[in-house]
Formats: sequence, structure tokens, C-alpha cells
Amino acid sequence: MLIFPAIDLRAGRVVRLAQGDYDRMTVYAEDPAEVAQGFVRSGAKYLHTVDLDGARDGNPQNRAAIRELCRLPLFVELGGGIRTQADVENAFSLGVSRVILGTMATEDFPLTQRLAQLYGDKIAVGVDVKDGRVAVRGWREMTDFTGYEFCRKLADTGISTIIYTDISRDGLLMGANLAAYEELQSIGGLNVIASGGIAFEREIAALRRLGTYGVIVGKALYTGKLSLARVLKIAQGEEPAC
Repeated sequence: MLIFPAIDLRAGRVVRLAQGDYDRMTVYAEDPAEVAQGFVRSGAKYLHTVDLDGARDGNPQNRAAIRELCRLPLFVELGGGIRTQADVENAFSLGVSRVILGTMATEDFPLTQRLAQLYGDKIAVGVDVKDGRVAVRGWREMTDFTGYEFCRKLADTGISTIIYTDISRDGLLMGANLAAYEELQSIGGLNVIASGGIAFEREIAALRRLGTYGVIVGKALYTGKLSLARVLKIAQGEEPAC
């Protein structure tokens, strides 16, 4: 199972939101590249990055910070404000390894499908769920899709990777929605990356047992609740969870 430590960007800084609320933001570092270098020293090979300014305003920002992150020996996946094919191509030009579509996937499904056909597994979709429904535009608007039905629709049209976030748990360190990830395993051919509230070693072990493709760990690393070096070993079955 892959581990994606998370760097959320706002105005070039490393921050975390609570339940996607921009008014409940904590700044953890001024230099994203320095934080990512620490992840590399701990053994990370993957990085999950969100351009929060882009997600809120509808166009990608924080380009300088993203470019610096992509210069490190990491597979960088990026989401936030990517609404057009030009945005996707610009992200790749910065060195991004995989682009995460969000609002675009709900509002322009044919384009999403074409991008998946064009770029294959370099395209993923972020499925952000609140009270069972998919949220878009920086988690401020709700759609009529349920999380599960939207994930099945994505799989049926060629999307191979989704990042499934339970917004109600994100940034609260209260634990992941394991039941949702267990249910998603019934969708064949879909790589599921778990996100939102992951705070305990036993959750990493449980997600590994479920066959989850990857896990995003954010606030738990910044607060010291989880050790990235240990999480990486637990994800590979090399150490037992405490």
C-alpha cells in the first residue's frame, strides 16, 4: 500500500484546514519544499499536494511552490482548481506526475473521460464526500451524486484512480471512515486512495488489509501523532501497528 504525505498550499505556505473550512486554517510551515525534503528523508516516494487557492478560486495558483516540489525525488500528485485541459497540461509542464480532477469531473464528464483516455493513470479524480454526497468548488457546493455511485460511474468510464475524502473527518484526527473504503473495494478495477481523518497506526494496517491502493496522511504527521517512517513500514507489512 502506498503512503502519500500531504502538503496543502495556500499563498505558498503549508497549511491544513478543518473539514475544508478556509476560516479554520492552521499554518504549519512557510517553505513547502523544506517540508517535502523531510518526507523524503523519512523514506517517502509519493506526495499528495492540493492547491487550496486554486480549489477556492477556480484557477490553479501556487505554481512556484509546486514546481519546487516537483524537483524533488517524489511522485507528485496535484489537485485544486484544475478545470480545463489547459490546466491539466500546465500542471504536467511543472513536473506533476498525476493530476487530480475534482469539480471538472462532475461538470464536464465527457472531457474527464477524454483526458483519462489521453493520459491514462496520470489522471485521477478526487471524490470529496459530505453527508454522503459529492462536494465541489473547494467543498463549498454539493452535487446530487452519492460518493459510491459517482465512484462506480468513474470506474465504468475508464478512471483508474480516485482519492476519496470524507470531509466530515478531514483535519480532525478522529479516524477514517473505514466502512466507506470497505464498500469501495467492491468496485472492480478502481485504485482507491483513502483520505480524511487518518490518525492511528491501526487504521493504516486496517486499510492495508482491505486492499486499499494508497493512503493520504496529513495533519497527523504535522502534529506528531503519526511517524511517517513507521507509517511507511506498517503500510508494507514490515512492522505491526500499535
